[in-house]
Amino acid sequence: MKGKYMAYIGSYSYTGSAKGITVCDVDVEKGTLTKRTEIEVNNSSYLVASRSQKTLYSIVDEGVTAFRILDNGALSKLNTRNIRGMRGCHLAIDQNDQYLMVSGYHDGKATLLKLEPDGSVGPIIDGIYDKGVGSVAERTFRPHVSCARMTDDQKYILVADLGIDQVRVFRFDKTDGKMRQIDTIRCEMESAPRHFRFSPDRKYLYLMYEVKNVIDVFAFHEGKGFNDIEFEKIQEISTHNDKTNSPLIAACQMRFSPDKDAKHLFCSNAGINTVTIYDRDLETGLLTMKCSLPIAGEYPKDFCIFPDEKHIAVANNETGTITFFSIDYEKGLLIMSARDIQIDEPNCICMVKLP
Repeated sequence: MKGKYMAYIGSYSYTGSAKGITVCDVDVEKGTLTKRTEIEVNNSSYLVASRSQKTLYSIVDEGVTAFRILDNGALSKLNTRNIRGMRGCHLAIDQNDQYLMVSGYHDGKATLLKLEPDGSVGPIIDGIYDKGVGSVAERTFRPHVSCARMTDDQKYILVADLGIDQVRVFRFDKTDGKMRQIDTIRCEMESAPRHFRFSPDRKYLYLMYEVKNVIDVFAFHEGKGFNDIEFEKIQEISTHNDKTNSPLIAACQMRFSPDKDAKHLFCSNAGINTVTIYDRDLETGLLTMKCSLPIAGEYPKDFCIFPDEKHIAVANNETGTITFFSIDYEKGLLIMSARDIQIDEPNCICMVKLP
């Protein structure tokens, strides 16, 4: 945990009041962020850092932009790469900093790009468009790819589509760079699978639904055959503890705690504007809700957990604030720990450890 950390906050810039990326200094002990400067990019809707912590990637209107993270935390632009599609909504990077996945909400496309040794974004390797229709509501009426990730062993790529209520499973062939579909997790209609993550040991898959407002836990089984895999659902748990059954609740983001075993899982909920914390059983993979509490803002689109695991910062998109809380795991509490800071329409928070 020792060392200097920086946080980068992506915002929409079309209103003119935000430039795109806000660079913040991090105080780990106090659990706060302090604005340092802003970087001009077009509508930074999602950010992700390389595993090496040397490069930051941002979705922009033109595609994806890469920045070198300098020793003092400042950003130096490397390049911008067009993704040959409509603007993305989510980015994910593989374990070895070799590939970047871009999820396309607007056009239902998942794009796989190669990353160059210097961290710049390389050419498109493959891309797939989802096809089909969902239910009657616009949000779940046509393909909307919301999350795409490669497994750490680079064998599989999963693509969640909240428009057609499916998670498509692809085998990734490094020799020709092609994605070949081998399975589909078919979700309940109008459930809207939005985000997913594998546990660090890759034994369990956690799938969060935006409309159904639950997290499904799957045991992941891999056989000896080339495409012999199975996802066995072992748990369904609510993303909140609200009893009103309001149709306005929408699960937004899901992240593990930063410890190597991911002992806790966090998710945020719009509408009721809460963050929920779960204990995660490392043996069984099952979740137990510790708390689900308000975050003093509207539309908690994203959040980051500080490296000490004792604090959380929440990006409230509609309020235009970042709010700060300390975490009491024993009592199941989120306690406001600092004054909020103003960031216009924050979409994403990415925290990085400097060398």
